Amino acid sequence: MFFANILSQAIFDTNINNAHFLRYGETLFPSMPNGLPVLAPTVFLHYSQSVNHHFFQPPGAIYMKLLASAKWYDLTQSLSIFSPPAPNEKALEVHFFKRLTGAYGGGAGANGQIIEWSNNTGTHLVGERAFHSGARAIADIPFHELSGPGVIVDLSDALSDYGFYTPEMITSRVEVRTGDILVINTGYHKYVWDQPDVYNDHAQGGVENKEFGYWVRHPGPSPEFFEWAINMKLKAIAVDCGSAEHPMNTNIRYLHAREFDKAAAKLKAESGKTWEELFPPEWYYELTHVHMPAAHLVLAEGLGGQIDELKNQRAWILLGAIPFMETDSAWMRACALQAPDGMTQDAFDSALQNNPAMDLTLPFSVQTPQWANYEPLTVTYTKRVGGQYFGMGRNNAHCRASFHLATHMDGERHFWSAGRTIGQTPFEFWHGEGVIVDISDTVSNSSVYTPQMLMERAEIRQGDILLIKTGWHRYGWNSPESDEFRYMIKHPGPSPDFADWCVQMDIRWLGIDCVAMEHPMNTIQRNWHPKTFAEANAKLVEQFGADWDTIFPLDKYYQDMHLNLFPKRIIHAENLGKEIANASSGRYYIAALIPKGMELETCWGRFLAWKS
Repeated sequence: MFFANILSQAIFDTNINNAHFLRYGETLFPSMPNGLPVLAPTVFLHYSQSVNHHFFQPPGAIYMKLLASAKWYDLTQSLSIFSPPAPNEKALEVHFFKRLTGAYGGGAGANGQIIEWSNNTGTHLVGERAFHSGARAIADIPFHELSGPGVIVDLSDALSDYGFYTPEMITSRVEVRTGDILVINTGYHKYVWDQPDVYNDHAQGGVENKEFGYWVRHPGPSPEFFEWAINMKLKAIAVDCGSAEHPMNTNIRYLHAREFDKAAAKLKAESGKTWEELFPPEWYYELTHVHMPAAHLVLAEGLGGQIDELKNQRAWILLGAIPFMETDSAWMRACALQAPDGMTQDAFDSALQNNPAMDLTLPFSVQTPQWANYEPLTVTYTKRVGGQYFGMGRNNAHCRASFHLATHMDGERHFWSAGRTIGQTPFEFWHGEGVIVDISDTVSNSSVYTPQMLMERAEIRQGDILLIKTGWHRYGWNSPESDEFRYMIKHPGPSPDFADWCVQMDIRWLGIDCVAMEHPMNTIQRNWHPKTFAEANAKLVEQFGADWDTIFPLDKYYQDMHLNLFPKRIIHAENLGKEIANASSGRYYIAALIPKGMELETCWGRFLAWKS
């Protein structure tokens, strides 16, 4: 075998059995001459110049280094109350209905928000149901269809207001492959709300109107573009402006008739055709509302961030959309991964294809139970396909919810008012090496787990992301074993030394597969459920020989995992689920793809893990 042969030859040889090595930091990655990696069933050779010796390292460790040393690019714009929504849709509205000491509408206990929003704001995914009510919900789309090899094409120097991009313009600059995710840099992310002004002496006030540039005047696809995309079997089309459609093929045409007149005049001057001649309404409706959803072609809109750093380059694309059940669109965190130095992008993509991400995110639904006295999700459709001009409208919903339901990340400001909001947290904080620890066979109703229990099951390193699998995902709202009271009130929780241990270990962030990182009896649930508290107290006496108030005095341990850890910047994700059911104890590369909400104390997201 290939690796057995290495042992019998000079270890400095760079051409062993017609194989080659790619240098990756201090790790030598074997690859065939075509650049694709050889996946060894047992071990990889690791060479360390610093100590001048050789040893063997498991393939999983090398895979972890692969993701850790990959170049991660954030393609997400800031999401704010100042972000302009799609015209005629709901702008983000944020209300603190709870504060630590008390607030109008919800009382005391935490910094808790209710938000109202349209999903067509900021960086978001437009799903199949935007156009076809019988198509898949976003939560029904497997994550592997929202991630994969792709290409970022830069057309910013060739496009102007109301213009068109064509397949030929794209393929003349980059190679687009069958099944790609195609990201188009039109240059119009320059009109995102928080970007510098674009000066124009001919514009009113001497500056371009950002909201008009972003939503109303941006370029869009030519008539043949979507048919070409379907034939290429593209997974998704992503753009850095308001819409992946031309704005004049949406209801913006009727909201801003003067802008349509300008676009139509430009088209007539350049092509000699009217808008209806270029885009016959019935044909265009059939294409976008029937053929595109049937082909599972989804649209990612409002990209930004570091998109200019990837002009005309290939990358592995992740579209981390919140997995909504009832809505047509969803906020997302979009990012791109490129191979580490010394490795080809094709080899990197091949490695990720062979080890796909596990999706640890519960579907987000009106059925999802919220924590305690928080507000559940409500969805109201304000647009329907059949209710717009010429039937060319689309489905769109106005949503309202508090954050502490479904799979979400508690941000620092949830309990620490001086902390960072979700959007202020650096992108690199959200992903890194970590561990999933399965203790599901050792915990029971209201029981307590300890650091020692975790360390006996998996190798936990300084600075890790730590996800704890209690098994309580089995009782979640969408499980055949669903038991809401058990899930919300009787889940296990950490021992009194747990927070201090997290600080000593410099844990980056935590995650749990039940409703809260806290033990429920260290929250207000203790008062609301005295019978359950009595049961938990009896179990604690049996396990540790002392009662609750002796082991967990309230002045120190009330909301322990929030009040004692958030000022240390150790926060946590709650309600993990889905493929965590299949996760065994071990090391993983973990990522939380969370919308970049600038005013948000907490937010939902897409939570991923790659097994080492």
